[in-house]
Order: sequence, then structure tokens, then C-alpha cells
Amino acid sequence: MIARGQMLGPEQPVVLHMLGLPRAADALNGVRMELIDAALPLLRGVVATSNEAEAFKGVNVAILIGGWPRKEGMKRKDLIAKNVPIYKSQASALQQHAAPNCKVLVVANPANTNALVLKEFAGGIPAKNITCLMRLDHNRALGQIAEKLNVPVSDVKNAIIWGNHSSTQFPDASHATIRTELGERPVTELVADEKWLREEFVSTVQQRGAAVIKARKQSSSLSAASAACDHVRDWILGTPKGTWVSMGVCSDGSYGIPEGTFFSFPVTCDKGEWSIVQGLQIDDFARSKMEASTSELKEEKAVAINIL
Repeated sequence: MIARGQMLGPEQPVVLHMLGLPRAADALNGVRMELIDAALPLLRGVVATSNEAEAFKGVNVAILIGGWPRKEGMKRKDLIAKNVPIYKSQASALQQHAAPNCKVLVVANPANTNALVLKEFAGGIPAKNITCLMRLDHNRALGQIAEKLNVPVSDVKNAIIWGNHSSTQFPDASHATIRTELGERPVTELVADEKWLREEFVSTVQQRGAAVIKARKQSSSLSAASAACDHVRDWILGTPKGTWVSMGVCSDGSYGIPEGTFFSFPVTCDKGEWSIVQGLQIDDFARSKMEASTSELKEEKAVAINIL
């Protein structure tokens, strides 16, 4: 996807740096060979290494997918315990070796707390340049709305994921719209089923990751990779006018979310910078859901601090 221009555009050459565990060096080299064999026009080089300094040297965009994998039945505190040391180490390497304005996307779960750890130990990287992946949840929300209304997903926009990349996240369709022959219309008007919007829609998106794991015994792969490309593409190249997307970013206090918390907000992007969409109406139902996710993130932060 990256070497075909789906992330940075069809005219941007790329050099891919891949970091793997030492015991997986042969497999990683195999991936390197396949990339070369694909004769991808935008690919200008491939670095395959188990050395963090070499992997992060001069990179402009870092997508951190490495982490202890989530398995069925695994608790989030267990994931935090496994991943905090990994992200502390990668924070140091990024700060020392990445390009000065490197943009970082944390994918591995627990993504919000991993991003927080990265920020704490990579003080030389501006907080605005560290984000975590909520686009998968955002895309899941768009997909559920499209299925419900039997419309192309490309006609759905401006759903929101608030909060943590976990089952406490709040998928919010109250501001989403559908493109119709008569213009854009609110999803709430077309669905006309508040119970579905507040219950089935919310729980389906919240539990989608667990449902995928149950079905295939592994975490989401294709959909996660596609979402990561979407996230970075919109961040770097900009969101379409009138459209926002969900990104996990460092809170500036917007919507009452504590500053410094990595929280999913609706954002627009322009010239490589994201901005939180302001002024959206938050009803009591939405506020209660956002507060629940905020509380979970506070608990995760406390666990991470205790480990450190």
C-alpha cells in the first residue's frame, strides 16, 4: 500500500525502513526481497533490520505496529505491562535518530497509552507529531452506517470516535451525514432509530476488534493496514473540505478532556497539521460515554506509571 502511493500520494518516492525482532530476521529479509521483486515504481530502497537506531535513522514518518499481540481473553493491563518497555525503548531511538519533524503513528495496542509513553520518553518530538490509530474504529463506524442504510461507504462521512481504542470508545453518528441525490442528509434522520444508534451501532463498533479475533484467532490485519494508510494520508495530504476524521491526539483540553491525554477526537488536517473540530454539540448521553473512556485512560496511565 505504501509503496503504491496509497499513503503519501502517487508521486512520492519512498524508502521503507522495517524493524523486526532478531529471531525474525530471516522472515523480514524475505519481505525485503518480495518488495524488491514487486518492482514498485515508487520504492527507492528497503532497510530491514533488528536495530532500532538503524531502523529509525532519518525517517520522516514512523508507523509503530510492533508490540505484544493481543490474544483472546487478554486483559488490557496485561497488554500495558508487555508494551510499556517496548515503547520506552522506541521513544529513545526515535528521539535520537528520526528526522527533526518526524510524524509518528502508534498502531499497537493499547495504542493511546503506548502513545502517551512515547511522548513521555521522547521529549524532543513535539506532542502534536505523535498520534495513535483510531481510524480503524472510524472506518468501522462508516461501514456499519453504510450497511444499515444500504449505501456506498463513500457516501458516508463525519462519524466520530471519541475516546480510547478500547471497548469504552464512543462511536458517535449524531453528526454524520449521507450524500444523496437531494444533498447531504443527517444519518440520524435517515436511520430514524435512536435505539439502534445508541445501542447496536455503538456496541458493534466497540466490540468489532474482539469479534475479528474470535472469528480468525488473530487481530485485524488488512483493515488495520488500510486504516493506517488512511490516517497518514489525510494527516500529510489533508482532509477533504467539509470532512473530518477521527485521530487519537494529545488533548489540549477541548471538550473537557484533560490536557495531555491521548484521546480520539474529530479532526481536520491541512499542510501536515491536525486541528480538533470545535463547537460540536455534546448531549448528556455522549458526555457520559466520553467520561467513561476518559476514566479508563486515567486508569491505564496509572498502570503504565506504576510499571515504569
